[in-house]
Amino acid sequence: MTFIRFILVAFAILFSGTLFGADRASKPNVVFFFIDDLGWTDLGFMGSKYYESPHVDKLAKDGMVFMNAYANAPNCAPSRACLMSGKYSPRHGVYTVGNSDRGSSKQRKLIPIKNTTHLAEKFVTIAEALKPSGYVTATMGKWHLGDDPTTQGFDVNVAGKSWGSPSGGGYHSPYKYPNLENKEKGEYLTDRLGVEACKFIETNKDKPFFLYLTHYSVHTPIQAKPELKKKYQAKKPTERHKNAAYAAMIESTDDSVGAVLGKLNELGLSDNTLVIFFSDNGGHGGVTSNAPLRGSKGMLYEGGIREPMIVKWPGVTQPGSICRENVIGIDLYPTLLEATGSPSPKGYELDGVSIAPLLRNAETKLPRKAIHWHFPAYLQGYTARHGHFRTTPAAAIRMGDWKLIEFFEDGELELYNTAEDLSETKNLAKENPQKTRELHAAMLAWRKAVNAPVPTELNPDYAPGTAVPSPKKPKLKKKKGNKKKP
Repeated sequence: MTFIRFILVAFAILFSGTLFGADRASKPNVVFFFIDDLGWTDLGFMGSKYYESPHVDKLAKDGMVFMNAYANAPNCAPSRACLMSGKYSPRHGVYTVGNSDRGSSKQRKLIPIKNTTHLAEKFVTIAEALKPSGYVTATMGKWHLGDDPTTQGFDVNVAGKSWGSPSGGGYHSPYKYPNLENKEKGEYLTDRLGVEACKFIETNKDKPFFLYLTHYSVHTPIQAKPELKKKYQAKKPTERHKNAAYAAMIESTDDSVGAVLGKLNELGLSDNTLVIFFSDNGGHGGVTSNAPLRGSKGMLYEGGIREPMIVKWPGVTQPGSICRENVIGIDLYPTLLEATGSPSPKGYELDGVSIAPLLRNAETKLPRKAIHWHFPAYLQGYTARHGHFRTTPAAAIRMGDWKLIEFFEDGELELYNTAEDLSETKNLAKENPQKTRELHAAMLAWRKAVNAPVPTELNPDYAPGTAVPSPKKPKLKKKKGNKKKP
């Protein structure tokens, strides 16, 4: 009996170990590279001949590239709040960065909707949703949604607080962030975040992990490592891309991505890691060109919201594949739930849909009618071509190849066919009134469903004939904390 019992116990241990191993293998690690202000064409695989990004380019070859991927908003905080909560902006009230009444009051026709500057803790973040499934979670870099991401599901926070751009000395030490301090001169923040990310992977290699590497780069201030800047100063610029310091920042970001991917390979984790590469909004119009897309960061034209996006999930995504289905940042929350086998938080409504079917087959169509943006705020201009504002309060909808923008000051509607007119040069609203009515009706129905507020109160200060200073080129080299909000 003793021998038989020994055999049974040994078999049970072996069997349970096999099950545990299978369970571990069924839970892929997740590495999410979230880059700040990276434009749609700011990478080699997206067509840039000046900026260099060999590691991200290789990731694109190894994974699936999304050509119609969109940020949830045209600037940082609302895009991140939507991503982390899985909900459109009207659900959480984070519409813009800082206050919503930016720019000259005399030029603002409406009183904009009041903005919320942090993501309330009642919202369940992606990190909180993954933890019950055994994931250890880390955010490294820009948080911008409150003072402490460890109160919202993250076990580890490195350099994340409420600010939207590098604090203290900017990208060069000495700087001081939560759990990241270096008082000696010379260290580069982007490099250091990559080092910290690799340490996290090494420490947690034997358990499923969610690493949210949310770089401050390539947000202003435009500060590069001197040796890399010299490299691009010696390189022939192109018509669209010519900023040597910005190019150097992109290369440093790419090096950080390469370091993390290299660590996954070194530890034998690559085959069981889902990797996402994405940006929070379009490129800064005073720094880079988003052409052929119209507009830039802070605008609901394509240049402000269409982003480079890659997903690599070994055994699921086809290397070198391209998906042209419309996807948006809020889709990544349900996607990660499905990929990790994690249940949706009880009683918690998600606005996005899982793109896992696309990852399996790029030709799949998602089961939804449209994607939306709601931006009831003002953003001042910072180049002469912007005028007083990059955008006045507005909303947008994309349905298939069609896109409609509504401007709330005067109710103007702009309709574009993005397949035929990528640069949004021809407003078809009057030429195609039926399609305009169709998209506008869908926008109004969605607005009612999510209780999206529209500014209607007139601003008593409004005096459009009053002269105001012309937009000045921003000072990008020196900037502390989040006092300025580009």
